[in-house]
Parts: sequence; structure tokens; C-alpha cells
Amino acid sequence: MIIYPAIDLKEGQCVRLVQGRAEAKTVYSQNPARVARGFEEQGAVFLHVVDLDGAFEGRPANLEAIRAIAGAISIPFQVGGGLRTRENVLELLQAGANRVIIGTRAVKSPEFMAELIAEFGPERIVLGVDARNGMVATEGWVETSTLKAAELGRRMKELGIINAVYTDVSRDGLLQGPNLDSIREMALETGLKIIASGGVSSMENIRQLRGMEELGVSGAIIGKALYEGKIILSEALREANL
Repeated sequence: MIIYPAIDLKEGQCVRLVQGRAEAKTVYSQNPARVARGFEEQGAVFLHVVDLDGAFEGRPANLEAIRAIAGAISIPFQVGGGLRTRENVLELLQAGANRVIIGTRAVKSPEFMAELIAEFGPERIVLGVDARNGMVATEGWVETSTLKAAELGRRMKELGIINAVYTDVSRDGLLQGPNLDSIREMALETGLKIIASGGVSSMENIRQLRGMEELGVSGAIIGKALYEGKIILSEALREANL
């Protein structure tokens, strides 16, 4: 199972939000590229980057910081947040991202996802499923749709999507542990490789998710728990690969 250390970008800084609320912000570093390099030095093999300004604005807004991250590391990273057009996706890939995560636009325009997969390949396009009470949240988690998260996953699998980042919005940034039942449901009902996000805050959480690997849980994103010392990255990486 892959552990993805998270770097959330806001105004060029490395921050964390609570439940995606812009006003509930903690700044952890003024230098996201240095943070990324530190994660690589500790053994990370893949990073997860979120353009928070982009998520709220609907377009990439931290390209300079993303380019700096790409220049500072040799490991791959994925980026999500505000990708609504083909040009947005191309910008991120040209900036150095190995994969891009599409959330809101996947809900509103499945044909857009099909076009991206056809042009860039299924390995570079990742579905972002942000859920609140089992329903898909969009527009930087501000809106909740009437579409079930598992149903979105099934539709995208039919289009050729392989990987999905699944975030339980209610758990994000609270250090209360992931919603294991909903993660298991997403894996079983969609057939996608699920990267679990939101609430991962202990070594026990990592063990629990690793136990679901054969169901299709392929990774876990860890953010606040790393920054606040609840989880040591090297230990998490060891646990994930037992």
C-alpha cells in the first residue's frame, strides 16, 4: 500500500484546513518545495498535492509552487484542485505533475473524463470522490450533490478510470480516523483502486487500511497527522509495506 504525504497549497504556502473550510487554516510552511523534498528524504515514493485556491476558484492557482515542488523532488506526485478544462490539466502535467485528480468536473461532465482518458491515458487521470454522508461534494466541498459516491465511482470505472482518491469530508483534518465502512464500500462497489483520504491519524488506521488492500484499497493520504507528529512518516511507510 502506498502512503501519500499530503501538501495542501494556499497562497503559495503549505497549509491544512479543517473539513475543507478556508477560514479554518493552519500554515505549516512557507516553502512547500522544501516540505516535498523532506518527505522524499524520509522515504516517500509518491506525493499528494492539493491546490486549495484552485479548488475554490475553479482553475489552477498555485502553479509556481507546483513547479517548485517538481523541481525539488525526483519522485512522482499527483495534483488536484480546480481542474475544470483540458488546458488546466495540460498546465499541471507540463508543470511536472505525474497524475491529475478530477472531482467536480467528473460529476458534471462524464464525457470530459472520457476525453481526458483518451488523450492522456488512464494512468494520468485520477477520479477525486469527495463525499459527505455518502453523497458527492463538489466545488471545493462547498456543494453537496444528489449523486451517491459509489455510483459516481461505477460510472467512471466504465469510462476507463483506474484510480480514485476517496475523501470523507466530515473526517478531513480532524484526526478522528478514516470512515472505514465507506472506504470498504467504495472499493467493493466500484472496482476502482481506492486511495483513502480524510482522518488518517494513527498507525492503527494504516494497519486497518492495509487490511483492505485485497479489496482494492491501494493507498492512504496522510496530512495533518504528519505535520503535528501524530504519525512518523518512516514508520507509516514501514507499516504500509509489511
